[in-house]
Amino acid sequence: MIASMDDKLLRDKRIQRVILIEGSANLLVLIAKIIVGVSTGSLAILGDAVHSLTDVANNIVAWFVIRLSVLPADREHPYGHRKFETLAVFGLATLLTVLAFELGINAINKEPTEIASGEWEISVMIAVLCINISLASWQRNCALRLKSDILLADASHTFADVLTTIVVIIGWQLSAMGYLILDKLCALGVAGLIIYLAFNLFKRAVPILVDEFAINPEQLSQTVKSIQGVRHVKRVRSRWMGSTRAVDMIILVAPELATEKAHKITDEIESAIEKEFHVTDISIHVEPDN
Repeated sequence: MIASMDDKLLRDKRIQRVILIEGSANLLVLIAKIIVGVSTGSLAILGDAVHSLTDVANNIVAWFVIRLSVLPADREHPYGHRKFETLAVFGLATLLTVLAFELGINAINKEPTEIASGEWEISVMIAVLCINISLASWQRNCALRLKSDILLADASHTFADVLTTIVVIIGWQLSAMGYLILDKLCALGVAGLIIYLAFNLFKRAVPILVDEFAINPEQLSQTVKSIQGVRHVKRVRSRWMGSTRAVDMIILVAPELATEKAHKITDEIESAIEKEFHVTDISIHVEPDN
């Protein structure tokens, strides 16, 4: 169990490091977009800079959330603080939804404006696009390796940034050429893709926040009933705590069974559940089968 706790702490430190690197990259992107936006007079690029400012703020919040989620269980949070990570995923999904609607509304209501377009500005925006693509791919790989929902959500957010930046670059160039309607259509298409990304994140976060079962209860009961000495499984529950799972149950044994024997049965149950379902947070209550 100590080794497992050390592994969790190491995982969380790696996640924090990923967030710090991403935050630094987002700050660089923010500065680049502001410079290009001011130079060209493009409201689209300046709006994208505001979006990057939101990304930086998200990185700061996510970093503090990860630090908070590793705190041990206490009186107010008996199951620990892991759900703060899931709550952050929900927040990022909400932000993606707001971004999608904002992008769509701006595409519809945007007034035609003349903007400048220069070679160095285009080069900077292409560099920004490359940074975001590299960042999204790297962060997704880190998220899968570390099994972190918050990094996976943030990677989706960064991917949305890539789509947004592509739309901004296309819209910027087409606006300079006079083809404003194509700018609007591209923006609406990207808004639809961002909503799809947000929907997938909501599907990941909501079941955890509303305590949907983490393991099929019938499968858990079947595993427990296979242990010799267990007569019945009266109640079995499971829940997600961030990226980890917890199980609690009530089992019925023979009323004349000695305490030592009952304790041995619970040890066997815990070992079976840990082996089959990779769960270490297990609570078992033993009652006599009268």
